[in-house]
Amino acid sequence: METRVSQRLVVVAAVFITCLITANIIAVKLVSIGGLVLPAAIIVFPLSYIFGDILTEVYGYRWARRVIWLGFFCNLIAVIAIWVGGLLPALEQEVQEAWGLTLSYAPRLLIASFVAYLIGEFTNSFILAKMKIRTKGRWLWTRTIGSTIVGQGLDAVVFITIAFAGTQPWAILGTVILAHWLVKTGYEAIATPFTYAVVNYLKKKEGIDTFDYDTKFNPFVVSD
Repeated sequence: METRVSQRLVVVAAVFITCLITANIIAVKLVSIGGLVLPAAIIVFPLSYIFGDILTEVYGYRWARRVIWLGFFCNLIAVIAIWVGGLLPALEQEVQEAWGLTLSYAPRLLIASFVAYLIGEFTNSFILAKMKIRTKGRWLWTRTIGSTIVGQGLDAVVFITIAFAGTQPWAILGTVILAHWLVKTGYEAIATPFTYAVVNYLKKKEGIDTFDYDTKFNPFVVSD
């Protein structure tokens, strides 16, 4: 059954996409948190998984799939706009140099980011939808955390491998992957009460609780 488009769905989708684009812009800054070197995007990127969970849990995989692709293309527009903006001559050389330092993207990092995003988000949504059916809608925390463990794990492995393979020893890359995975998964676990509150609010206000019994899980079929 097709879920109607509501204002609340639009808000959730908008927050999801905003978190994604913001994370990609601020990811160029590396920070040290508890001795771990992480991109500044760590403060917002895990939110995209949390809102991805909310989308799938409340509105189903069909809508999550559409929003994931919408986020991909919105992010692509942002990247192209930033690239074109960097090509335009600035009135001051200092501004041009600052732009290049803070907003320029290496093609390899872009490819890594886009591929990791699609694999991670679709895996996360697929697992959550399947687990909801298997658990008959019970134990939401097992679905949100379980799907994130796999989705964030794949995201970290794919991104770090594509972006940095051959530039650093595998032992170092493995440590970076593990750190990213643990921090992002921990973020999801800590945010579980927030996820419960939003999911319960939306289900009550929308009057729906979607189960993907007859859904086609092909990520490339957006008209299902």
